[in-house]
Amino acid sequence: MRRHNRTALLRRLHVDGPCTRAALATELGLNRSTIKALVDGLASAGVVAERVPAQRSGAGRPSLLVLPQPHAAVVLAIDVRVEQVSMAMVGIGGEILGRHSWNLHRKSREPGEVITHIADSSQLLADELSVDVVGVGVSVPGVVRRADGQVHEAPNLQWTDVPLGKRLAAVLRKPVQVGNDAELGALAEHVRGAARGAADMVYVSADVGVGGGVISGGSPLRGTGGYVGELGHMVIRHDGRQCYCGSQGCWETEVGEPALCRALALPEGSPRGAVVAELRSLAEEPGDPAGVEHRLGDFTYWLSLGLVNVVNMLGPELVVLGDLFASLPTEVVERASATVHQRSLVSRAVGGTRIVISTLGRDAKLIGAAELAFEPVLGTV
Repeated sequence: MRRHNRTALLRRLHVDGPCTRAALATELGLNRSTIKALVDGLASAGVVAERVPAQRSGAGRPSLLVLPQPHAAVVLAIDVRVEQVSMAMVGIGGEILGRHSWNLHRKSREPGEVITHIADSSQLLADELSVDVVGVGVSVPGVVRRADGQVHEAPNLQWTDVPLGKRLAAVLRKPVQVGNDAELGALAEHVRGAARGAADMVYVSADVGVGGGVISGGSPLRGTGGYVGELGHMVIRHDGRQCYCGSQGCWETEVGEPALCRALALPEGSPRGAVVAELRSLAEEPGDPAGVEHRLGDFTYWLSLGLVNVVNMLGPELVVLGDLFASLPTEVVERASATVHQRSLVSRAVGGTRIVISTLGRDAKLIGAAELAFEPVLGTV
């Protein structure tokens, strides 16, 4: 019971930040003597500290704030994308202590090359920051078995049956957790982003492909073997383009990065920066909703249709759009929201599912990887 209470207290501080002992007692349903014993124990171990708040209210002795100490437990978060790998050292409380990234090309996407670069770069970053990593979380754009970090298939990386979790654990000599990128994006938005406080939400992101992560009843939704969230391969157009998965008319063939390039009259495979810049330019054109409709009308239609299906199937109170979708003009998001409300029976039943842009931006999956690594760590600090 003591370990359970200690973990609950530390998680409260990790997720929601500094808090007084009195507030901790109220929120966790524990008496003050128990809270005192827990805080004193964590403070003596250097995991938390107490200080007088910067702003005092009322007379008398001020209540001390209990703060997590970021360096007390540090995890390595890794976000493997099609074109880039990002990593960060993250301390308790979610503070990013340092980061590093590098671009991927065809040869450098080989699993062995990626693993070697991760091992070398993580050691350099740890030495630079003088930290000792206690766990590792990895985000991958593919079908991942959560039990052991086996990447069954990551088509845009051209990976098949890669034991990423085991291989990384062997070279890093730390516990490694691997998750699907969109699932970890959902986790990040739920814990630290636009979906804080939402018990039921869906995170939909567009990179080269389209993925989804689901929070149901406050917990991640996972399918058999941990495989869930391949929303991009929901078939929405019977006469659509051939998809690499072997099907035809998948959602991502109509709203993924190549489709967005086509809609913007850019060559497929254009640099990500060029796509984002074009979207921002379109969004900043004053008073020209007709221009957005002309160029992105068909794209908006297929985006909206897919979202209607997602909402009808999963019934979330909130949908968060991430990655490239976060750069879409406001008119596109508003049109999609209106269509979902009009055409989704579930959305009308719950009072209108909200569709919002990610507040974490490109860091969402990196932050999600950190939270994945912290899940087993908080109970052992």
